[in-house]
Amino acid sequence: FKQFNKTQQKVITDALRDFKLAGVALEGNKKKRYQEIQLKLADLSNKYEHNIMDTTDAWSKVITDELLLSGIPELSKQQFKQIAEEKNKKGWLINLDFPSYYAVITYADNRELRKELYTAYCTRASDQGPHDKKYDNSENMFEILKLRHEEALLLGFNNFAEYSLATKMAKKTEVVLHFLTELAEKTKSVATDEWAMLTTFAAEDLKIKDFSAWDVAYASEKLQQKLHNFTQEQLRPYFEVNHVVEGLFSVVHKLYNLTIVEGTKNIDKWHNDVKFYEILNDQKQLIAGFYLDLYARPKKRGGAWMDDCCIRHLNKNHQLQLPIAFLTCNFTPPLKDPDGKEQAALLTHDEVLTLFHEFGHGLHHMLTKVEIASLSGINGVAWDAVEFPSQFMENWCWHKEAIAGMAYHYQTKEPLPDDLFVKLISSKNFQSGMQMLRQIEFALFDFRIHKEFNGNNEIQTILTNVRNKFSVVPVPAFNRFQHSFSHIFAGGYAAGYYSYKWAEVLAADAFSRFEKAGIFDKYWGEKFLHCILEKGGSEEALDLFIAFQGREPNVDALLKQSGIL
Repeated sequence: FKQFNKTQQKVITDALRDFKLAGVALEGNKKKRYQEIQLKLADLSNKYEHNIMDTTDAWSKVITDELLLSGIPELSKQQFKQIAEEKNKKGWLINLDFPSYYAVITYADNRELRKELYTAYCTRASDQGPHDKKYDNSENMFEILKLRHEEALLLGFNNFAEYSLATKMAKKTEVVLHFLTELAEKTKSVATDEWAMLTTFAAEDLKIKDFSAWDVAYASEKLQQKLHNFTQEQLRPYFEVNHVVEGLFSVVHKLYNLTIVEGTKNIDKWHNDVKFYEILNDQKQLIAGFYLDLYARPKKRGGAWMDDCCIRHLNKNHQLQLPIAFLTCNFTPPLKDPDGKEQAALLTHDEVLTLFHEFGHGLHHMLTKVEIASLSGINGVAWDAVEFPSQFMENWCWHKEAIAGMAYHYQTKEPLPDDLFVKLISSKNFQSGMQMLRQIEFALFDFRIHKEFNGNNEIQTILTNVRNKFSVVPVPAFNRFQHSFSHIFAGGYAAGYYSYKWAEVLAADAFSRFEKAGIFDKYWGEKFLHCILEKGGSEEALDLFIAFQGREPNVDALLKQSGIL
């Protein structure tokens, strides 16, 4: 063992750890029970996700009076009409796919329509709202927690939160709780002031007296327009999806001296919208590839994510398998004009951030130089550090030098006007305190339900307790957000949702180097490539961060970047 290099040693150390976490030391009935738990958890998580998809697909609303759509951007209304035509319906059809929900909850002047959609969206797969109760996830959630807790006990942990931290940077539950509580306490006063401003504005300017959850996004958008004379929809014409993708590739080229080209070979695809690209190094050698699937469509899983198709490694014949990634989003697809010709797909700045975020994950997977599969790319990376490269990549979306390569009008080709860019930047930290607390609320809820499980179903009780302590935004009693919280009940973030904030600290701190030296500084670009992206999981995440930054991470960088400090 001592004769092996650091990467080889980590393979063995991680493997021994993972064997134990996978029950290798269990015997007899305990091993059999562990296997039963794994099969049951896989089945329950799958059922949980399908219930969300089924309720999302089952609900829709046809609108024949255009006045009900007052305030909603024209592009979204065109999308609603196109969806209706595809379903052989007259008028406009809205559904629970996120682009549709976002357009209504943020822009619809009709308060009853906002309430109806909010109610349908936040009660998906639950015992509340207008949905078929056969899709209720309540029992699935409790069974998942119960089985996870039993699994943790079998393996010698006190709870599933402890079990989760065995593979993370944060090694103790107290460290995570202190981290989240500290962030919340430093943020609470800012968020409280933001909420007071919003409710005052809603009462005085919008004449909304009984301010409710379905008014928050709408009033926030109106307040932002008042403060900054700016709306996300103003940016759409300047973020045509092909321009944005080209701009993203340009950022990668400037940072890491890599070239990205569309694949010319006959590549198998699962949909006509999907594209395949290849990444070439500075010697024009092929080093990776990725599929890009950007648009929402029926029966497609919601959200945005990166996943691996192939992992870089040396196979048994000592031939190098290059990495290939799946990069998936759910943006509004291109509309068709009256002649059936496809128009441009236009993104909001938030969607541009999403694309950069997922591509950050993709770079982590594709630029690795590790040749052992278990530590290659995102494999073997501590889960609370896996969001570091993705959060880091978002930063370029806020700098004109980067935006200039992707933001120009899809019709006139005019660049994004300076005044719009200034408004975008000035609005960056709008309600950053409220947003910070919202993520902390999710993270604390996730961590506590796994740490405090005692055999009783206290999911709603713990969520309510967390909200009472830290949230400034009241939530109606019928809200069942947890019933569609796929990250923790059907994804890999169980007792690990705090990772988003943990990684944001790493990303903000690392990007501070570029803020000082220049966002395309070659020295720091190469250093990030060599210290972080190429290393995969071959070394401990904290050691890699220190190798890049020269010290341990500091939480104040995120608070400053968010405008909270």
